[in-house]
Amino acid sequence: MDTRETLLWEEDSQYSRPYLIVTSENVKKDYLEYLDSKNISWIATGKEHIDLNRAVEILATEFNIERLAIVSGGKIDGGFLDAGLIDEISILMGPGVDGRTNAPSVFDGRANDSHSLPLKLQSVQSYDNGAIWIRYQVQK
Repeated sequence: MDTRETLLWEEDSQYSRPYLIVTSENVKKDYLEYLDSKNISWIATGKEHIDLNRAVEILATEFNIERLAIVSGGKIDGGFLDAGLIDEISILMGPGVDGRTNAPSVFDGRANDSHSLPLKLQSVQSYDNGAIWIRYQVQK
């Protein structure tokens, strides 16, 4: 996801994976031409913000992508949560505490009147280094 036209690639990228950028319709034509020049697929949907529901529809119909792993920050996580697009939450927690002021949380940017979503515990796995992996199913 790139709403600020900041994802750029060097000529000789060390990565050989295919890329796909999801952005809003406000993106500049020059950036889309840049992506085209790098053979990077893109989806532009939503006026001011990315229309996540439409983006997921396009991923399914045009790119045959039926399952996503959202590995991101709190605002993108919160957007997918608000759009009803998350069915599982997987959290890997290490044995340490941050607690800094203004540090982002797992789900940021949700409206103050948003309701919390109930979760059903699927599994908990612990590791020798003290880390735990918790998996929840979102109850809709």
